[in-house]
Amino acid sequence: MPAYAVIGGQWGDEGKGKVVDFLAQDTKYVVRYSGGNNAGHTVINEKGKFALHLVPSGIFWPHVTCVIGNGVVVDPAVLLEELATLEDAGVDTSRLVISDRAHVIMPYHVALDVLEERSRGASAIGTTGKGIGPAYMDKVARVGIRMGELADAAAEEAFLPRLEQVVTHKNAIITKVYGGDPISLRDLYARCLEWGERLKPYIQPTEVVLQDALAQGETVLIEGAQGALLDIDHGTYPYVTSSSPSIGGAYTGLGIPPSSIVGSLGVYKAYSTRVGGGPLVTELLDETGDKIRELAWEFGATTGRPRRVGWFDAVAARYSANLNGFTSVVLTRLDILDNFSSVKVCTAYELEGKRITHLPSSLSVLERCKPVYEEIEGWDAPTASVTEMEKLPRGALAYVRRLEELIGVPVDLISTGPHREETVVNRPFIKKGEFRGAKPRSLP
Repeated sequence: MPAYAVIGGQWGDEGKGKVVDFLAQDTKYVVRYSGGNNAGHTVINEKGKFALHLVPSGIFWPHVTCVIGNGVVVDPAVLLEELATLEDAGVDTSRLVISDRAHVIMPYHVALDVLEERSRGASAIGTTGKGIGPAYMDKVARVGIRMGELADAAAEEAFLPRLEQVVTHKNAIITKVYGGDPISLRDLYARCLEWGERLKPYIQPTEVVLQDALAQGETVLIEGAQGALLDIDHGTYPYVTSSSPSIGGAYTGLGIPPSSIVGSLGVYKAYSTRVGGGPLVTELLDETGDKIRELAWEFGATTGRPRRVGWFDAVAARYSANLNGFTSVVLTRLDILDNFSSVKVCTAYELEGKRITHLPSSLSVLERCKPVYEEIEGWDAPTASVTEMEKLPRGALAYVRRLEELIGVPVDLISTGPHREETVVNRPFIKKGEFRGAKPRSLP
C-alpha cells in the first residue's frame, strides 16, 4: 500500500486529530512530519479526551506504529509528560518511534521565543511561546542538537563541550539583548542525560523504518500539523509557522520518495478560524462570530487562546487545495452551522473596486481585501451525529456540494461531531489495492 497525507487546508485547528484517528484503523503507520508541540490534535474515544501535541493521533489503535519524523522539533519534557498521560490511561506507547535526526527544543529556545515575541510589542506574530521558531533557526544555522545526540549524550565526550558552546552563546543573547535570566549549563546537562536515557528506546533512523514499510506494502498515514496557510513559504507571511505544514514538508520531514504519496486529504472546517495575528478576510467581529465561537468552543488546545472566527473562505481554500494537490476533502464541524438560518461563503475578494479570485502574497494587499459573499440557505434539521450521506438535511448537502465546486475537490468525509464514529463516509479515502514502493537500496 502507498502513503496518504492528511493536511490542514486552512490556518490549523481544522480537526486533523479526529480525522487521523478515524483513518488510522485502516493503516499500519501514522507519522508526523513537521512542527512541534505548538500543535494540538484532539482525540476523543472510550479512554477519554486527549490533546496530543507530539505523539501521532494513531496511538490509540494497537496495530499502529507511530512515528515522529525528522522534520519535527521535539521538546523532551513535553513528550515524556505526554507519554506518561497516555500510559496512565492504559495506552501502549511502546509503538512510538522517534527520528534520530529530529531536533531538540531546549529551554533556551523557549526562553528566546517568549522574549523575542514580547519585544515585538504590537507587531507580535502570535507565536505559542513553545520554542518552535528558535529551534528551527538553530537547525538552519547548524548549531541544533538532535535526538540521536541526546540518546548518546552520556557516552559521547564531545556532547558537553558542544552544549556549553551553544549555551554560552544563547545566554549572551538572553541576558544582554533581552535582560532575561541565563540558562544553567549544569542543570541543562543533567536534564539532557535524563532525557536521553528515558527516550533512547524510542529513537531510531525513521527514514529506514518508513522506506522498509512502504517497500513491504504497508499503509502509511501522514499526519500534518498546523495548516497550509501557515506554511513558511506559501502561507500568509510573516504570520506563519516556522516549518512547512504543506505537502512539501512531508517529503523532507520524513525521508520518503514523492512517488509513495498517492493521496492527499485536505481538512477544512465548515467555517474559518485563526489564532494570533495575520489576515483573516472573512473575520466576524460581531454576534455571529461570538455565537460560532461559543457553539464550537473555539479555544486553542495548545494555548487556550480564543480563536478568531469567520465564514468559509473559498479563495484561500482553493489556493490551499492547488498548493497541496488535494485529491479529497474532509469537512469538519458542519454540525456547528446547524443553528443558522443562512450561512455565507466568500467566493472572491474585492480589492480597490476590482474582483479577484486568487490569494495575494503581499500582506498589505491581503489586509485591504474585502470578502465577496454568497449566501446559502440554512437547514432545519440537525447534522450532528449523522453517519450516512443520505440522512444529511437537504440544505446541509447543498452547502457541501457548493464547497466542493468552489474548492474543486470532492468531499469524501464529513465530520458531524467530535467522536470517532460521528463521521460520514462519502467515498473511502484510503484505497485498497496493490502498491509496490521502490525497495531501499543497500551496499553490496
